[in-house]
Amino acid sequence: MAKNFKLGLIPKLLIGIALGIVFGLVMPVWFNRVIITASTLFSAFLKFVIPLMILAFVTMGIADLSRGAGRLLLITAGIAYCSTLIFGTLAFGVAINLFPSFLTPEALTKIGDAEAGMLSSYFTLAMPPVIDVLSAVILAFILGLCISSMRGKELHDALYAPIAEFSAVINKVLNVAIIPLLPLYICGTFVNMTVSGQTFAILGILWKVFLTVIIMHFICLLVMFFISGSITKKNPLQLMKNQIPGYLSAIGTQSSAATIPVNLKCAEADGVSAQIRNFVIPLCANIHMPGSMITITSCVTAVLLMHPDMPINLGLIVPFIMTLGIAMVASPGAPGGSIMTALPFLPLVGIASESSIASLLIALYITQDSFGTACNVSGDNAISNMIDKINDHFEKKAAQKAHA
Repeated sequence: MAKNFKLGLIPKLLIGIALGIVFGLVMPVWFNRVIITASTLFSAFLKFVIPLMILAFVTMGIADLSRGAGRLLLITAGIAYCSTLIFGTLAFGVAINLFPSFLTPEALTKIGDAEAGMLSSYFTLAMPPVIDVLSAVILAFILGLCISSMRGKELHDALYAPIAEFSAVINKVLNVAIIPLLPLYICGTFVNMTVSGQTFAILGILWKVFLTVIIMHFICLLVMFFISGSITKKNPLQLMKNQIPGYLSAIGTQSSAATIPVNLKCAEADGVSAQIRNFVIPLCANIHMPGSMITITSCVTAVLLMHPDMPINLGLIVPFIMTLGIAMVASPGAPGGSIMTALPFLPLVGIASESSIASLLIALYITQDSFGTACNVSGDNAISNMIDKINDHFEKKAAQKAHA
């Protein structure tokens, strides 16, 4: 019986988090740098694999949709964008009414550099991706839609077969290398967060902002999973329970794209069909950002409230949210990617991209990035269940027409 015992993914992730905190507190610098070096190398490899993963899974997911691939793509993208826009706007409504009660200009001077005190790795290896994330998404759309619509007509299986084999190769890499090493990656992240101490320094001053944002993340997930459960006739609480591995993995990796392998397993546990989960999960990891938008909108509001001379209103924030909802498509794959993507658009709300205010915004965001990412990826699975039900409806209607 002992030989058959296998530690599950959730315990491994929790052990990685716990060890990261303990190592950061009690172990010597050289030891922590070894852990951080291993984590950094894995992160570089992960960034190399992520575009290939997106290209393989999204292409196959769309190509395997024999009917209505373009329609499902449009529906998925529409739901993802509306979700990002709606929850970002609601977050501003909460922040503008709640934050003034505890935020003051004096808080600005008490927060230092978000990256101060972090340890560097002993060495790094350059592993430039063969294609960037946004290009991979676009190419996957083109290939998937064309194969889906042309297969059996203008095209035979000459293109479909090698892409299917490529997808199988990437799936093997995920199961043999990526998923088993995720706890190490998470451990390194928490080592550096603990060593730097900046996370706790910022939380000591702005814990009410942090707590409010986390509560909004959970409300977002409750709403999305209850909507998804209502549409699919599944128990929303069970769907949320199935999502726990993906949520914890996202907290550790701080990357929607890096959590794709775990999230695919969560979707499988929900009973989402393979073709839909392989299509929706990688796609939404790049376009569905409600958690990140809640965090960014709340942090921008908090920063602007600490500067009474700077205007802030709904007319200023909504265009910023709408623009960022599209721009952030290029951001997944790296911790803090969303806030870095947002920097060029900060002038829309009156914040100079190179200003000290922008640095403060980065500091606020980074301390909450893990939870925003976890909200993003969990919402992806709520959408995958909805799209699976919608696709099933389309398939039944098509079958009825065929028999009519």
